[in-house]
Amino acid sequence: MAKTKHNTIIQGLHGRLGPQLVVKYDKFGRTIVGLKPHFDEHRSFSPAQKNHQLAFREATAYAVSAQNNDVYVQKAAGTPLTRYNIALSDWFHPPEILDVDLDAWTGQPGQIIRIKARDDVLVKQVALLITDGAGLLLEQGLAVQVDPLCWQYTTTLPANTAHPVVIAFAQDLPGHIARLEKTKVRE
Repeated sequence: MAKTKHNTIIQGLHGRLGPQLVVKYDKFGRTIVGLKPHFDEHRSFSPAQKNHQLAFREATAYAVSAQNNDVYVQKAAGTPLTRYNIALSDWFHPPEILDVDLDAWTGQPGQIIRIKARDDVLVKQVALLITDGAGLLLEQGLAVQVDPLCWQYTTTLPANTAHPVVIAFAQDLPGHIARLEKTKVRE
């Protein structure tokens, strides 16, 4: 990529330059020159392309409404990305639960279950469900964030069943939810 400083020929120029070039500027004032996009008039889209176009419409609607969120404003500060770009990208990247650590939990109240969850921008909340393995709900609640990656949930009720199941949910700012289920095997 060519870089110019104080170029009098392209200074202040923007838009289309002839039939092939487009000139624009990023938020730092850098000049970006690229080829004009070309689209075939008789193109047709596959079902996957149509689904992606629909997803992109949903993402742009989210980005327009959420771009003034403090998290996006802070993430964009000092970078070439705009807060809109970051919100748009966040919509396309759901959270991920890396691990549910049941090692310190024996099924008794007052014990900690640790959850590792991440997102490209922010994990908004982590919730836990504990069932008896057959689907009967024993306990549920929100975990508390202890650092950017780790959350912990303190149990309040006993889980007196042979194989309790812990289901963790992580939610990001756009509302996407990741799920991870883990069964506690007792000896």
